Amino acid sequence: VALMWREIRSNSADDVTQKLHPTCSSSSSSSSSSCSVPGVSGATPTEEMNGAGNLMDFLDEPFPDVGTYEDFHTIDWLREKSRDTDRHRKITSKSKESIWELIKSLLDAWSGWVVMLLIGLLSGTLAGVIDLAVDWMTDLKEGVCLSAFWYSHEQCCWTSNETTFDDRDKCPQWQKWAELMTGHAEGAGAYVLNYFLYILWALLFSFLAVSLVRVFAPYACGSGIPEIKTILSGFIIRGYLGKWTLLIKTVTLVLAVSSGLSLGKEGPLVHVACCCGNLFCSLFSKYSKNEGKRREVLSAAAAAGVSVAFGAPIGGVLFSLEEVSYYFPLKTLWRSFFAALVAAFTLRSINPFGNSRLVLFYVEYHTPWYMAELVPFILLGVFGGLWGTLFIRANIAWCRRRKTTQLGKYPVLEVIAVTGITAVLAYPNPYTRRSTSELISELFNDCGALESSQLCDYINNPNMSRPVDDIPDRPAGPGVYNALWQLALALVFKIVITIFTFGMKIPSGLFIPSMAVGAIAGRIVGIAVEQMAYHHHDWIIFKNWCRPGADCVTPGLYAMVGAAACLGGVTRMTVSLVVIMFELTGGLEYIVPLMAAAVTSKWVADAFGKEGIYESHIQLNGYPYLDVRDEFTHRTLATDVMRPRRSEPPLAVLTQDTTTVEDVETLIKDTDYNGFPVVVSRESERLIGFVQRRDLTLAIKNARQKQDGVVSSSVVYFTEDAPQLPASNPQPLKLRRILNLSPFTVTDHTPMETVVDIFRKLGLRQCLVTRSGRLLGIITKKDVLRHMAQMMNQDPESIMFN
Repeated sequence: VALMWREIRSNSADDVTQKLHPTCSSSSSSSSSSCSVPGVSGATPTEEMNGAGNLMDFLDEPFPDVGTYEDFHTIDWLREKSRDTDRHRKITSKSKESIWELIKSLLDAWSGWVVMLLIGLLSGTLAGVIDLAVDWMTDLKEGVCLSAFWYSHEQCCWTSNETTFDDRDKCPQWQKWAELMTGHAEGAGAYVLNYFLYILWALLFSFLAVSLVRVFAPYACGSGIPEIKTILSGFIIRGYLGKWTLLIKTVTLVLAVSSGLSLGKEGPLVHVACCCGNLFCSLFSKYSKNEGKRREVLSAAAAAGVSVAFGAPIGGVLFSLEEVSYYFPLKTLWRSFFAALVAAFTLRSINPFGNSRLVLFYVEYHTPWYMAELVPFILLGVFGGLWGTLFIRANIAWCRRRKTTQLGKYPVLEVIAVTGITAVLAYPNPYTRRSTSELISELFNDCGALESSQLCDYINNPNMSRPVDDIPDRPAGPGVYNALWQLALALVFKIVITIFTFGMKIPSGLFIPSMAVGAIAGRIVGIAVEQMAYHHHDWIIFKNWCRPGADCVTPGLYAMVGAAACLGGVTRMTVSLVVIMFELTGGLEYIVPLMAAAVTSKWVADAFGKEGIYESHIQLNGYPYLDVRDEFTHRTLATDVMRPRRSEPPLAVLTQDTTTVEDVETLIKDTDYNGFPVVVSRESERLIGFVQRRDLTLAIKNARQKQDGVVSSSVVYFTEDAPQLPASNPQPLKLRRILNLSPFTVTDHTPMETVVDIFRKLGLRQCLVTRSGRLLGIITKKDVLRHMAQMMNQDPESIMFN
């Protein structure tokens, strides 16, 4: 183990940085290396081993909170990895001592799988309860079931013995509010009363949602995915994944979706699942005391969230890998798969959709797609990319206006206003009145012989005698043309209202509204292509594959492709999007059209800007997030970015054996830095290591309480052995155990392209800049972000989180 540790400490970072950039080389004449992890103070391998041992001893110190992080700070991934390695080595060595220690080591090894099991069970249960509650409360706006008020409209009519097939949505047990109050189900008065009560219920639901969020859990608003991405990259946001956030987000998500606003529950379900993951992490010290290990659990929890949101376990794992996670080792991939499996199984056991399937949008198409149809599929991809660009720019502009004007001070009023406008405009149109999930489900459906939707009002040939599953293309009837007008109005309404809805102070997902926009556009295009093929089957583009009387075009497939294109244009997902879509619909045969649309929408959207909606909101909020997909191509050096600059005061440092406790406390009081380099002396400035501000504060506080003789004039030593002092001198304070003897360093001539790659791939919190072993300055993660913003002609201070 000792040999392996020496090998890792002496070679790992050199190997990484040599691969990143060829100019990153070790200096044979200096005790430091230009891009190295080992201590740069001329320490021998034996001394480095002592430092590693001291770090492990320090982790066993009894005083609490050492090694933890303050709110709105970034974790040190290398430090967390080292601590976990030390913990694991300690458990392994102890397991050979007794049977009890062996059992404890086995329990520690299995704790990850236990956490995954608990996350899957709880997130699947919560998703099932949310689905059932949303169905009931959505229908509650229109009427109530007399036989059992907790039944939704569909459930109420299932239990009725008087429901006919033609009027399957009407049954005596279900009554609209006007019929219940006045006894009249038809007429202008009944319509107005139902209209008024629909608006009233919507306002009540949204008011309850925004009030609960504002009073009890402000972090429960929004989608949650931008913040989850930031947290998984190493940022600390205390309370964002807490118990209150979990409870309030679950309740208010039901209220927000039921109010009829143009939002979905899929994004917030990822937040809910991550809250479940954080909750169960607190039960195991392996995860509660290590922020790096905790983020592995949260990555798997995000996969479980998408699994129950869409009924797509494989898509959930890929979503976590492609879109959310920052660090995703192979072990996390297996555990994500297991968590998604358990969550999907739990949801299937609850069966919230009542169709014995895991998904709401299950489709069965009986017609294959043809090569000529790739043209409209690609056009839908272009539409999805343009819609994604329009939505991101408009929504970010509106959210920025909300943050910088008086509008942001009245979140309740904003939610009430948007809900009122949405309800007033949505009720007259049957396609916007119903829930968005039901709308998408109807748009995806193929028109069989038993469908009674307006979209299936085709003119039938009385002489037609074909199997039910192979109905030929037919001319559109008046119901179809009427539905097209209503869908066109619904498309404009959804495009506009979603821009103002996403980002309000209530739980709001973006997946379902984006899919609805694409599904409406796709269904319109599908019906247009279908009618062209019917009326102009002799055209050269239709002649080869569409014979008269054949079932050539499936409009529902176009809706599915359009939904994938618009969702891809907004989020910039590709692989996970296609997998989610075919898991969501069961349309395995239509992977190629989905891939064509997803890739086209990403290309078109990327032509106008590389950031998806989540990355744009991360930038808007100024979170310190280094996106792996961003490219840095500017020819600047570490010396151009490091601090202090020439006009700034010198770097605040500690010396290894001449600083007093009073000097340290004064330095902590007068500065707000998160850590301090430790040097041999202020004259030589040869680097010894780096000490965190929080650890320094806690160590001095603990020493004053528990160690006799420590006063303000006591000398602080960071050396291995404190020198012998006269008896008249105050008791010295040795703090070598909290000193990081292996801070990451680069030379002043290291290209910033390499530095940015190091920060991304190693998750650094800060990096020290040296020349021939002498300390010159420091580069923090925020310095890197400021420099990247400056290189893109942005105001570097305006994007930083405050």
